[in-house]
Amino acid sequence: MRDSVIKDDVRRLVEPLIATLDRLDAQLADVELALEKVCLGDETIVRLATVPGVSKVVSATFTSVIDEAGRFRDAHQVESYLGLVPNESSSGGKRRLGAITKHGNGHARAMLVEAAWCIYRNCGGEPLAIWAHNVAKRRGANIAVVALARRLAGILWAMWRDGSVYDPAGVAVATANGLRGAAQSTEFQAEAFTRAARKIQSLSKQAQRALRNKTVGATTA
Repeated sequence: MRDSVIKDDVRRLVEPLIATLDRLDAQLADVELALEKVCLGDETIVRLATVPGVSKVVSATFTSVIDEAGRFRDAHQVESYLGLVPNESSSGGKRRLGAITKHGNGHARAMLVEAAWCIYRNCGGEPLAIWAHNVAKRRGANIAVVALARRLAGILWAMWRDGSVYDPAGVAVATANGLRGAAQSTEFQAEAFTRAARKIQSLSKQAQRALRNKTVGATTA
């Protein structure tokens, strides 16, 4: 708006709104930087962020809701705890599956679904994305993404349980309880942690702009 050619009276009306947005952007950028610091100091959050499509917010939300990986017997129990398993009904000797139960923490479930959409749309070469697209051919994109969110919950839990990082080759053959595959080398884990740390430190463009404006304003003052 500041760079637009508009009438002076209109500019006087919108300038207070723009100033308010500037302050909010700066505050959000400060919060995002604080969140980065917390996430980088938590090994589990960085470990889970090695998964494509899983950001610091998704990883931090998952770890805060699950609390301890050892609380759960297997991946299915985690998926059920998060309300990502289908309802079941039986009649006439037939078992029918319906929509997911939506039990448990709705925010964590929503974060996993958002991460699944990110993988589905932007990570075409990843085994998880390939698997979801194959499901989508049979059941449609919405069902495929929810199924991917359910699978993602199990994978994140298994990585946490095993102290492993994301490995596309391991995920490609993982079972529902998955990722108890070949041992990962120290170098492999170190490289994955470095990539995840860079991802956690990548501020949104809006936050970067807000920080630049804040710095410029402070220098001018």
